[in-house]
Amino acid sequence: MPGETVCFALTMHGLTRRWRWRRPVEQDAQGPIPLFDRLLRARGLDDEAARRFCAPKLTDLHDPKLLPNIEAAVERLARAVRGGESIVIYGDYDVDGIAAGAILFHVIKAVAPDAAVRIYIPHRLEEGYGLNTEALLRLRSEGADLVISVDCGATAHGPAHAAREAGLDLIITDHHNVPDADEGLPEAIAVVHPRLPGSAYPFGDLCGAGVAFKLAWAFAVHWCGSRRVGKRVQQVLLDMLPLAALATIADVVPLVGENRTIVTWGLRTIRETPIAGLRALIEAANLMGADIDTHKVGFVLGPRLNACGRMGHADEAVRLLTDASGQEARRIAESLTRLNRERQQTERRITEQAARMAEDTGMTTDDCRVIVLADDSWHAGVVGIACSRLVDRFSRPVVLLHRQGDVCKGSARSIEGYSIHEGLVAASDHLTSFGGHDAAAGLVLPSDRLDRFAAALTEHANAHIDVEQLTPGIWIDCDAAIDELEVEVVSRIDTLRPFGRGNPRPAVCIRGATLTEPPRQIGANGNHLSLSVRADGNRGRRWLRLVWFGAGSLAADLSAGMAIDAVIEPKINTWQGRTSVEGIVSDVRVVGAKE
Repeated sequence: MPGETVCFALTMHGLTRRWRWRRPVEQDAQGPIPLFDRLLRARGLDDEAARRFCAPKLTDLHDPKLLPNIEAAVERLARAVRGGESIVIYGDYDVDGIAAGAILFHVIKAVAPDAAVRIYIPHRLEEGYGLNTEALLRLRSEGADLVISVDCGATAHGPAHAAREAGLDLIITDHHNVPDADEGLPEAIAVVHPRLPGSAYPFGDLCGAGVAFKLAWAFAVHWCGSRRVGKRVQQVLLDMLPLAALATIADVVPLVGENRTIVTWGLRTIRETPIAGLRALIEAANLMGADIDTHKVGFVLGPRLNACGRMGHADEAVRLLTDASGQEARRIAESLTRLNRERQQTERRITEQAARMAEDTGMTTDDCRVIVLADDSWHAGVVGIACSRLVDRFSRPVVLLHRQGDVCKGSARSIEGYSIHEGLVAASDHLTSFGGHDAAAGLVLPSDRLDRFAAALTEHANAHIDVEQLTPGIWIDCDAAIDELEVEVVSRIDTLRPFGRGNPRPAVCIRGATLTEPPRQIGANGNHLSLSVRADGNRGRRWLRLVWFGAGSLAADLSAGMAIDAVIEPKINTWQGRTSVEGIVSDVRVVGAKE
């Protein structure tokens, strides 16, 4: 029937993963739907939505005045700048918090070069995440009149009350989960957050730097008395987009809506940044001549900025993105590169030790759907990354803690479909403090409550995670024929970049392809597979090369003549002047054998 929706099996299993299709496959009355249009439909995009998605414009950004309480925040900040008050931007020690602080610092200095403003970042190990009462009181004793939090503070009731009692004005900007309605908001001049109850802001998934960028933009408009802020201030705001893009990617917020616009324009101009420290960081990473995409930010630049906050104190990263220039900028960038190598070694050690502990203690079985572990030797600044590695390996939430005497401090990471924040709420009787969002959180608890906390969290996870979720899943946009995977089509698919959470690289399913030869193990240790497949029939493209990273051990499960379904990410490959399409395999399903 014309326009009829035909549903294939929406879930099936391959050799290693659980396969899920984003949407039912649609048939069009006018004939076959081209592959690119099928991809757009799978992601809910058509007409104007597709235009905005594929070619985001800066005019797509929402007016910052729509953010709750932003006018009160802007008025108090402007009064502080005009009055020569001492202003402290209180950030966080990750890329998001560092970039958020730098954005606000640069814009304040752009309109008022003599403004008394500085950035304060708490020490990860000594002070922990978020607003800290002792730190706020110390800042007040040092003469601070106004503190503006970035990327933290939404649940800091105690510190906010202490600041008020001490006569220290506080503006909170944050994007993490807000308190329950019965708790109310912390005592502050303003709490600026896109997801406050009753918020009219159209997009709730900004990172901390995204919220800070909106505050900086609103402040510039207020200061200049017009939406036309002047070319110089306008250029400074545009120069902040690369910092906001770094944070948006590093904080793994969905790359849709405003985040997509910020990242697209930020990456477009990142190599021409006037921020000397950011240029030095790009040079230290050997990326000046490269196409800097989300992968390079997430796995090359972001980890370098995070390294000093994880392994020591984030002050040098703040300096790099604010005042550093010349030789100092190059020195800091090189130092961050060395620290990142040290962080990588530490992370690998913790990950492998924790993996063995999880398996030995039965935390990787269907009866235990969360991993909770602590150790005296683990570096508290690195356990969060190790959590992510174990989530990828075991497909369940992970909590890793550094145990130091009577206190355990650490991080949690989760899987799709389970809110680790809700889990911590359910087990909060055993926690000293915690904060975060659905996918990631930080927590502190007494060491003698560890077992009871683990039991409470396990009970909650077991009740809210289906056994099916313990098999890693992949989302498939649509089916595709090998004949459709031409260079021009795959090049067009690349217009869906930037890819990341909420907008992963398109994955298509090739059905019933035949392996034309035995799989070849490739790589230094034979850890990967090279597959050659052909489509049935005698017309069009007959074969396609597939590369399956990390699947070398599965070579014996596949043989020439087998019919397979393969989930792949189509990719353009250029080698020795020849351009072709190949597929990066996510998983394979054997469906039969050919004579």
